[in-house]
Amino acid sequence: MSAEIGIRIEYFAVDNKTTNDKRETTKRLADWLVTQRYDDIAPDVRHEALRAVVNIVGCAIGGSTHPAMDIALRALGPFSGPATAQPLARREQLDPLLASLLNGISSHVYDYDDTTPGNYSHPSSPVASALFAYASANPVSGRDLVHAFILGFEAESRIGNAVYPAHYDVGWHITGTAGVFGAATAIGRLIGLSTQQMVWAIGLAATQAAGLREMFGSMGKAFHPGRSAQNGYAAALLAREGFTAGEHGIEGPRGFAAVQAASYDLSKITDGLGEHWDLQVNTYKPFPCGIVNHPTIDGCIQLHDEHHAAADQIAAVRLRVAPLVLDLCNQQNITKGLQGKFSVYHGAAVGLVRGRAGIQEYTDEAVNDPAVKRVRERATAVGDPSITEDQAAIDVELSDGRRLTKFIEASLGNLKRPLSDTQLDAKFRDQGVLALPPSQVNRVLDLCWKIERLADVSELVRASTPPSVL
Repeated sequence: MSAEIGIRIEYFAVDNKTTNDKRETTKRLADWLVTQRYDDIAPDVRHEALRAVVNIVGCAIGGSTHPAMDIALRALGPFSGPATAQPLARREQLDPLLASLLNGISSHVYDYDDTTPGNYSHPSSPVASALFAYASANPVSGRDLVHAFILGFEAESRIGNAVYPAHYDVGWHITGTAGVFGAATAIGRLIGLSTQQMVWAIGLAATQAAGLREMFGSMGKAFHPGRSAQNGYAAALLAREGFTAGEHGIEGPRGFAAVQAASYDLSKITDGLGEHWDLQVNTYKPFPCGIVNHPTIDGCIQLHDEHHAAADQIAAVRLRVAPLVLDLCNQQNITKGLQGKFSVYHGAAVGLVRGRAGIQEYTDEAVNDPAVKRVRERATAVGDPSITEDQAAIDVELSDGRRLTKFIEASLGNLKRPLSDTQLDAKFRDQGVLALPPSQVNRVLDLCWKIERLADVSELVRASTPPSVL
């Protein structure tokens, strides 16, 4: 017994010695979040924040009519507190925490929101979902909201970077786990938390970090950013009132990083704060599905446009993809649209058969379309370590023996081929008309681009309210 105790004491002594230089990670992050000034943020970073806002608001409007929203409202609406807030593109009045949850579901349910390829999180959804819920219930200027968004985005993404890939590899969904930090810090900045209160908010976020990759292909995946927005918002409110938390929620020996990652690098959270911004390595999806499917889809659409092969002419589709694709998007024998988002075979099939991969290609109808299903069942994929996560090699064999091939060096929407502002506008409109008349969509889009100049962001939220009859 004494020997065992001796070993344990030695272990913790070594642990404390090796981590001592990182023991202030939470406090250093909190202090930066509280003291950082908007005027110190470069114009290109601010513009990227506007692009992220345009993208995420468009996603929330597009997803506002998804069945998951009505189900969530039916289940949880009766338990709402005072109805002071409004989810984006919905008519219901709810309490701000529930509005945050709904915003998170709508903005992620089509898997069309932004992605940081460095850690495969969807950072805008948790942060923006909480902020717009807050702004619908409280006066807040656009400038203040954008500043809080930038800071929450940065905190969330950097915490995700610190634990990736070990955290992700064992099954945690970073959008849920790191997202709660983004929402907590963004709301915390907006309501003026002190450094001590921000430390508590981060600790309260850490103890709520959750989200499992097992939920991919179901409504449960969209629950992750919704709940992280809701829980992060609550963490900031609790901290403001003096509700304490552990001082080392991220870096402690039983904190977020140590508990949820077999290996991690805390320097990725604090090094270069205010100098390097993860917003500058953010990407916006051209297709509403897992980003690692995009190279395959991009190439298959190109083959469709070049050759117009009919579905019954396609005898085989052979894909060489990055190994991560088969880890994330290897779903076969699918019957639901949400499953299609995590099937590289379905992505290839809709690209080849329909020449597009929009929201309508990830419905139950599309997944069960006989032509799409026929090609999907003829598709195979192998993981190739020489293929990057932004590449794909496609080989299509036709029934007459011809071979169609395509190699995608860099997929559309990723860092080397980013969507332009004009393409983001088109994506916004394509989604917006699912819930709002075109003229109203254009009005909301205009308000997103000029959000920094809005005296009260509730103007934008109100402008997204759908008419009683579309």
